Amino acid sequence: MKTHTIKTEFGNMIVDWEERISPERLRTERLEKAKAALKKSKADALLIMRLDDVRYVTGSRSHLGPTPWLGLAAVFLPKDGEPVLFTMDAEHAKARMPWIPKENIRPLVHGIIEGNPDAIRAWAEANKDLFSKVANGVLGLDICTPGMYNALKSVFPHMEIIYGEPILMEAKKIKTRDEIECLKIVCAITEAGFEAGLEVLKPGVRECEVLAEIWRAMTRLGSEWTQCSNIVCSGPYTAPYRRFTSDRIIRTGDLVIIDVGGCFNGYWGDYTRVYVCGDVYPTKEQIMLHQDCYDALFAATEKCKPGATTADVYQALIPKHDPERLSIGHGSGLNPWEEPFFTKASLDFPETLQPGMYFSLEPYSGIPDVGGIRLENNVLVTEDGPEVISTLPFDDRLLERTHPLDKTTGRKIRYPILKHNL
Repeated sequence: MKTHTIKTEFGNMIVDWEERISPERLRTERLEKAKAALKKSKADALLIMRLDDVRYVTGSRSHLGPTPWLGLAAVFLPKDGEPVLFTMDAEHAKARMPWIPKENIRPLVHGIIEGNPDAIRAWAEANKDLFSKVANGVLGLDICTPGMYNALKSVFPHMEIIYGEPILMEAKKIKTRDEIECLKIVCAITEAGFEAGLEVLKPGVRECEVLAEIWRAMTRLGSEWTQCSNIVCSGPYTAPYRRFTSDRIIRTGDLVIIDVGGCFNGYWGDYTRVYVCGDVYPTKEQIMLHQDCYDALFAATEKCKPGATTADVYQALIPKHDPERLSIGHGSGLNPWEEPFFTKASLDFPETLQPGMYFSLEPYSGIPDVGGIRLENNVLVTEDGPEVISTLPFDDRLLERTHPLDKTTGRKIRYPILKHNL
């Protein structure tokens, strides 16, 4: 007999009256998954440079900055051993990360990875006790500059170096229970950002002013950073789609695409809605485009069941008015863009969906001189089918019908267009 499980969405504080996210369990299960993926692979060890993967394996938090920055932190993970963390902040880590033995925390001087082969060679020589374990074996490396590759090969000429990122991508595909709770919390934080942005979205306000309120609200709730530079684009910039925020003044009747995401405990939110600016009805063409995109989003969501493939989802994800194939989907976790991916390549290389996979689906529909629509939901694959984690309503002025999986659209009573009638 199947038992009913109560779905709970936790707060983000520590309490003693219920079991919420367990940081210890979160770190332990992630490391176990990374070790298991490494054991199945060809590699004898991983040298991890991506900061999101460093955090996945060790719990080490560093700059989340706007660009890749090699040399802040790294991890050496042997096939039969514990991770060794290299970090610019070694003293901080030794004082505040007791789950890693102090002898497994080593200094990493910024710059040795970027463009200085002599410094890389010196670093490899200084850590021969680690690298000698794979001197005649296979090292998986997720990010590698030509200088880094050549320097490592000069010190360890018999070492085979392979691309290691797919190994951890495999580990990260299925989310643990604590990862899922982190993702639910960041969805709530992102929704709060949307609501703050909608409070100021009106004719005469600039795109950057809307984004500022979104960023403020998410940061106030503990967001560590934002999923990208974040996107608020309006009017003619919605088709062709412009993927950043400018100082454009938003005008009455403009379509406004808002694509943002906060970051909670390293896990990223990411979803998108479109609104009509001002107390006006949308045009028939705007409604047509929005409905086209909305229908594709939920047609694809319906496919998100165990046993279906990324190809099944992608084929349903493409609206009628997406000539450039901008409609995509991607997994999300400690990296905002990770497996599974839903792109044209999915048709040739489909992947089977499994319970515990979590991703964003984001179709696009646009016509220049009419406007563009990008809509996005976060979906968790469960044994019973898709669970839509993002609950923010769509602008129902732009919809002729809603989908059963959409639980909130049509229930809102605060649209500006209704103010004069209340």
